[in-house]
Amino acid sequence: MTSSATTRRTVLFAAAALTTGCGSDDGGDGGTSTSAPAGTAPAPSTRAAASGGTPLAKTSEIPVGGGTVFTGKKVVVTQPEAGEFKAFSAICTHQGCIVNKVADGTIDCPCHGSKFRIADGSVAAGPAPRPLPAEQIDVSGEEITLA
Repeated sequence: MTSSATTRRTVLFAAAALTTGCGSDDGGDGGTSTSAPAGTAPAPSTRAAASGGTPLAKTSEIPVGGGTVFTGKKVVVTQPEAGEFKAFSAICTHQGCIVNKVADGTIDCPCHGSKFRIADGSVAAGPAPRPLPAEQIDVSGEEITLA
């Protein structure tokens, strides 16, 4: 009996692990950029240094008070205030969809309406249960790279 219950749990766990989110990944490296009003003032989180990471964008390509979703890299980069860059996972914490836009100070998921604040990735509107995880970026001169 225990072996049957264990097998069922194992199968359910494996099925859950293989199930993909309801978002799409076009595999491209480009992003979707949208301007938005500036949010609240966050603490700085970028590291300015020369990097060997994956190039994402020029700082001028990330709108102040908005951001850009890099679908292929599954990351979103925001600029809550001029010169302050943040990066978060683009995978919604509700059901794994890829967020698709940044507007009005939030990073928006198209699947069930979750919204995350551009300043810190915290949940602004559910059903997402957790904030978007932060991603490490390097800002060196005009270039933003994924660390």
